[in-house]
Amino acid sequence: MSPPPPPRRYGALVALCLAVLGALLPAGPAQAASGTVQGGRLDWGIKSSFQSYVTGPVAQGSYSLTGGAATVGQNQFRFHSARGTYDAGTGAFTAAFSGGVHFLGHREGDGGHQLDLTISNPSVRLAGNGGTLYVDIVSKARGSGVVTSSSQVPFATLSLGGVDLRGGGTGVVLNNLPATLTAQGARSFAGYYTAGTALDPVSLSADIVAATTAAPTPTSASPTPSKSTGTKPTAVPGKAVEDGVVDWGVRRTFREYVTGDIARGRWALSGGAEDGGALFRFPGGRGTYDDGELRAAFEGAVRFTGEHGLDLRLSRVRAVVEDGEGTLYADVAGAEFSGTRVPLVTFAADELALEDGLVAVSEAPATLTGKGARAFGGMYRAGTAMDPVSVAVAVAEDAELPALPDLGSSATPEPEPTPSASAQPVAGASGGDGVSPSLVAGLGAGGVLLVAAVGAFVLRQRRRAAAHGTTEDN
Repeated sequence: MSPPPPPRRYGALVALCLAVLGALLPAGPAQAASGTVQGGRLDWGIKSSFQSYVTGPVAQGSYSLTGGAATVGQNQFRFHSARGTYDAGTGAFTAAFSGGVHFLGHREGDGGHQLDLTISNPSVRLAGNGGTLYVDIVSKARGSGVVTSSSQVPFATLSLGGVDLRGGGTGVVLNNLPATLTAQGARSFAGYYTAGTALDPVSLSADIVAATTAAPTPTSASPTPSKSTGTKPTAVPGKAVEDGVVDWGVRRTFREYVTGDIARGRWALSGGAEDGGALFRFPGGRGTYDDGELRAAFEGAVRFTGEHGLDLRLSRVRAVVEDGEGTLYADVAGAEFSGTRVPLVTFAADELALEDGLVAVSEAPATLTGKGARAFGGMYRAGTAMDPVSVAVAVAEDAELPALPDLGSSATPEPEPTPSASAQPVAGASGGDGVSPSLVAGLGAGGVLLVAAVGAFVLRQRRRAAAHGTTEDN
């Protein structure tokens, strides 16, 4: 057995290892900076079995989306425009999202519904190994019919499953976080489920902006117009429209049909049109506003394509409002019908008014016209409820238009159709094993350098030993 190498060789080797690791290890959490959450989405089905109950043969109900909420995948609602804070040192994360879902079921003789529940504006607070999901709720109690409205109810507890959010980064991505109904959530859920019931898992992504460059965080997550602080203008006959937008999602079930298992299609935007998740935005409004009457044309186009002959393009959108009723027109190019200036839907616009240089109607209920039914190839009858229409036009140069729902820039996969209850969350801001991704990357590259350095050290020692007529291997 060969004797151990002299202690000085161990010391040199240890010193070399420490030097390499010291140069490669990133700064600890104490040096991590806090940030502001600006943009992102939260995907959550609330509880899939509840959706099935509402729309099934017993309740014979439906649900509608409000505030720019969308549907994605199967049984998933997408809430948008995350705003909040993130502390990279502790991993504490808070974010509020916009949008809501209104459930109706068990229709009564007077036109009302026994089941009437709205869940909106979810927010999350995460710290340590878990957190809480809060929501605004308007619910109608079973039996008594008493309607209660509650703000930011702690609705569900969330488990991070060992994910460590510390370490910083430009975004946080968490997929399939297990969610469990709280006692307060059960009460506000009109008693449909008991505390401890497993809800659908929650997935979210959010953009993080460094605190040194972040703009002030809005007090509300909802994308609202930023209005001029100048003198309120008065209505002027024939006032020119300086800019404007139309927000319209066409029809939720149509979008789901396009991307679903039947059509297996997609949509493409052109000419400046933008995708807001649950809606398409047609910008560049130009026209006139005259004391409650509006005529404006907008830019952009959307084209739906898919199997079974699906090909429908809507462009050159126009909005006309007269006598409290609006009509949305578009040029239509389809497989079965084409036309110019086709009246697609009518919408209520009796609240259209000029305020702070902005003329707007928000989420007005819309109904398909006869020619609109032809544009959709007979998929829907005239009179069918379509997605609500929002119109906003600026008649003053300093008036600002409503913000588009902000889904953030984090690239995240679409939710699984049936998320597994055992699926582990993935954190974009930190490794799933509690190690910072910057640390993982540093050790990955550092490991290679460390092995190379140690190898070179050993080789030099062997060459020196050989020069003195000895070897460490015998």
